[in-house]
Amino acid sequence: MNASIDTLNRSAVSQVPLELLDSIEVGIAVLDRNFTVQVWNKFLENHSAKKVDFIIGHSLFDHFPEIEEKWLRTKVDPVFNLKSPVFIIWEQRPYLFKFACNRPVTCAAEYMYQNVTMFPIVDKDGNVERFCMLVYDVTEQALGKLGMEHLNQELKTASRVDGLTGLFNRRYWQERFDEMYKLCVRRDKPSTAVMLDIDHFKRINDTYGHQAGDKVIKMLAALIKRCVRETDLAGRYGGEEFAIILNDSTVEDARIVAERIRQLAQRLVVEHEGESINFTVSLGLAQFCSAFKGPLAWLECADKALYDAKESGRNQYRVYDTSQR
Repeated sequence: MNASIDTLNRSAVSQVPLELLDSIEVGIAVLDRNFTVQVWNKFLENHSAKKVDFIIGHSLFDHFPEIEEKWLRTKVDPVFNLKSPVFIIWEQRPYLFKFACNRPVTCAAEYMYQNVTMFPIVDKDGNVERFCMLVYDVTEQALGKLGMEHLNQELKTASRVDGLTGLFNRRYWQERFDEMYKLCVRRDKPSTAVMLDIDHFKRINDTYGHQAGDKVIKMLAALIKRCVRETDLAGRYGGEEFAIILNDSTVEDARIVAERIRQLAQRLVVEHEGESINFTVSLGLAQFCSAFKGPLAWLECADKALYDAKESGRNQYRVYDTSQR
């Protein structure tokens, strides 16, 4: 049906019997250079709630304040000056007329998504004083495409994020860490790697159960999120172990962050099935050094510092001495 409309004799659109225009499930309007409405079919009447007798002879802009007059006049210029059709697609502009969606299939949308075609009506002298506007309801197609894009985004996020903590998972964190290492090599940036884990985590699982252990991990992840910036890189490295890259941060800057995490974790109380669970964390810090042979070497230094913190009594942080490299 849409194709038949586009192939109508454009010079005679306004001469088509009104019964035919009203039977087509496409909006059809004819306007002059001043955007005065001359034809307004049943589709437009029904969706706009503006009767034909009420709108004919009036400016389109008087009845539809959502349409930017300057923009539409500029958009339609080629119709008059070049005798060329103009198209508006929903990806560029969701709608021209803000019509509500009242069909069951499209009720999920707040408004009707529209594609609009505007073409010149050439008179017998070859002049263009009027144009025809076709308004297509493409809500179903738009929702389908938007739904697929949303699903793809959710799948993309799921492939990057750890389901329990909401932090990056190990695979994606490692990919980003490798990129950050290369950036540090090129710019010799003072970024710092932090490895941390929960002290005596097995004891928590054995005493309170694995669900309690998961809750502790989740609460610690939320605490870490509050302590780092958006430009930093925080991830769950495995089990109760976390890895953080503090971007553009010297080890002295990292000490402040590490101590904040340690103190907040020590004060945090996790409630589970009537039990109050306290825990502490240990942390290892290693600032980037140009002597590192690769990202793994950098991370291993932070891990060695974490091991030193645990060997020294836990609930503390240790800094790897890069002068040993």
